[in-house]
Amino acid sequence: WRKMAALLRHTARRAQNISVRALSLSNMDYDQYISRLSKKRAPSAIRSLMPLTKLEGMISLGGGMPNSKTFPLTGISVTTTNGEVLALTDDDVDQALQYSNTDGLPELLSFIEKLQLDEHKPRTEIKISMSTGSQECLTRCFEMLLNPEDSLLVETPTYSGSLAFLKPYGCHLAGVPTDSQGLVPSELESILNNWEAVHKGKPKPKVLYTIPTGANPSGGTLSETRRREVYALAQQHDLIIMEDDPYYWLQFGETKPPSLMNLDTDGRVIRFDSFSKIVSSGLRLGFVTGPPALVERITLHAQAVSLHPCGLSQAVLVALFRSWGLEGFRAQVKETAKFYEQQRDAFLKAADTHLTGLAEWTKPEAGMFSWIRLNGIEDSFSLIQNEAVQEKVLLVPGAVFLPEENGVSNYVRASYSTASPEQIDEALRRLANLLNKQKN
Repeated sequence: WRKMAALLRHTARRAQNISVRALSLSNMDYDQYISRLSKKRAPSAIRSLMPLTKLEGMISLGGGMPNSKTFPLTGISVTTTNGEVLALTDDDVDQALQYSNTDGLPELLSFIEKLQLDEHKPRTEIKISMSTGSQECLTRCFEMLLNPEDSLLVETPTYSGSLAFLKPYGCHLAGVPTDSQGLVPSELESILNNWEAVHKGKPKPKVLYTIPTGANPSGGTLSETRRREVYALAQQHDLIIMEDDPYYWLQFGETKPPSLMNLDTDGRVIRFDSFSKIVSSGLRLGFVTGPPALVERITLHAQAVSLHPCGLSQAVLVALFRSWGLEGFRAQVKETAKFYEQQRDAFLKAADTHLTGLAEWTKPEAGMFSWIRLNGIEDSFSLIQNEAVQEKVLLVPGAVFLPEENGVSNYVRASYSTASPEQIDEALRRLANLLNKQKN
């Protein structure tokens, strides 16, 4: 299998025509981080044939691929919002409708690699693999790095979608306090330095899961200073960092703090990106970037579960990126970020008008969420799940974002992504009425 894996890596690079920049190799011992289950995964004998089918002169009697002549679809095109029609070639359609490489279509991987190298400028060798949304990659990475009895450092609050996997999985979730600017490095340092005293009988964590930009649900964004402090602590305590960053391109300022991947000199950051917020959530496409030894194990999991992401979705992205190029992509996400900044401003204006004295809220610098603390309320759950629904305003109670079981929170998450400014104003007016009733 080692020989086949080496051949496949070489063949895949030839078939995909991906340029590999000379990056430093990591000295990390990744074996110590891999879970028992992940260590048992081996390359699929059938999936491993896919790159070889692209070699010139190869005749395949090995794979179980259906004959594309039987597919009832031929021409496929999409129309962009500016009216441009992007037609897929016959070869594009054939490739999109057929089984393909587990890590993604070669042309799409090539574009994403150029994007990651240009934007994040990683200092150690990287590999990229597509997934059916970044959520899928996250859960596979959790399983790769964690045994059920292990401990994991997570922010408090954190993404409920990750908790939906982690809580049933059974690992010990150690919450790291956050504020309006995201994870607090001094709190992380205290937890790690006093682990044995505070978490008796629990293994010290080897992984930190963080959402550093426009965090869901808090909206907080880590400053460059905090990012450097977090990375230094990861080095000191030999942690792998899972950088979940779907809102990276939705930052509102002119400059962005460097990603944790950009700061990584050891090969200890594995990064997750998503196209859901910047192209389309229905395409269900995300990708992971990180040390080859780790990304390859995530790909092995995909071989056993989904085979590969949707070919049609990937083909649509390929068509868009051919039209955009890197500069066109940057122009698109800049406009998208501008839209959400205007939505954020409308939310903050409405909050000032209706919630002053009744609540406190974060002023996000990225993303689509604000974290609201309800004054005089100990537990927001019943108020938001019952009374607010009756008043026809939907928010999410803070308790669902807490890593601890049966947690209680006086916070709620508000999303300003889809409601119009007028609807945002009316929603916060209704929430204010509820809070005034509770107060009286």
